[in-house]
Amino acid sequence: MSQSSYLFTTRTSRKLAEQIAAHYGQALGAINILEFSDGEFEPVLEQSVRGGRVFLIGSTFPPADNLLELLLMIDAAKRASAKNITVVIPYFGLARQDRKDQPRAPIGAKLVANLLTAAGATRVMTMDLHADQIQGFFEIPVDHLYASTIFIDYILQNKIDNLTIASPDMGGAKRAKNYASHLGAEVVICYKERKKANVVEEMFLIGDVKDRNVILIDDMIDTAGTLCKAADILIKNGAKSVRAMATHGVLSGNAYQNIENSQLTEVIVTDTIPVDEALSSKIKVLSCAPLFADVMKLVHRHESISNKFII
Repeated sequence: MSQSSYLFTTRTSRKLAEQIAAHYGQALGAINILEFSDGEFEPVLEQSVRGGRVFLIGSTFPPADNLLELLLMIDAAKRASAKNITVVIPYFGLARQDRKDQPRAPIGAKLVANLLTAAGATRVMTMDLHADQIQGFFEIPVDHLYASTIFIDYILQNKIDNLTIASPDMGGAKRAKNYASHLGAEVVICYKERKKANVVEEMFLIGDVKDRNVILIDDMIDTAGTLCKAADILIKNGAKSVRAMATHGVLSGNAYQNIENSQLTEVIVTDTIPVDEALSSKIKVLSCAPLFADVMKLVHRHESISNKFII
């Protein structure tokens, strides 16, 4: 007898989860969230999952209740005798805390990995971690997907000529190079110096962009300060146009306003985090639902997922 699969979602990821479920070909499972007057909540699975594979879909962006809700759902599935619990986390929160970069600092990404495993997760599926080595924080299988499979198709469909791929910082140079190799494009790098988080003090351009159409590639857009400053420098150095592509549209603070008032032609993100396109005419959202649904089906059938990776 083949193993049954069940899909559930956290509240804030419902829109994406509904699209994933539609592509997967199965409705989301019923879940009841009991809420107490002090803010405490209790997710209760409304159907039996005994002996089956449970997919729990939920991005862990702030507030921390999103992570807690996912952990409680994992515990509920474990106690309901699910055989496999695959946690689908399109955006893995706290991933920027991947190392101890100053005395007495936590390593938040490792803590989250420990929590997910302790709660009962048997597999994790995510996309574009801030640092690839976070996969090593887990003692369970991790399927690390890349939005490049979505973005590269978009670039090819739009037939952008004189294309140059840019990294907004040194850390993203490898990602930019991989994109460029698939697209036959040139690569430039914006070197930035920070005095504190979310504030870029200085930025310099390494490479030539004169009369080029430039696409900035990054894993996330937070306040959009880095991207807007990079766009200014690229235009100043002769770029014809500057677009930005980032997997996760965190878009905190004045991000929407910064993007709207910037020299960026277009900003493309995926829907790993809910994004309000109405707040900026320059933002376009591409869905990651088909990719996650395809990989979930392959995992459930115990088939290889290697052809789903570009970068």
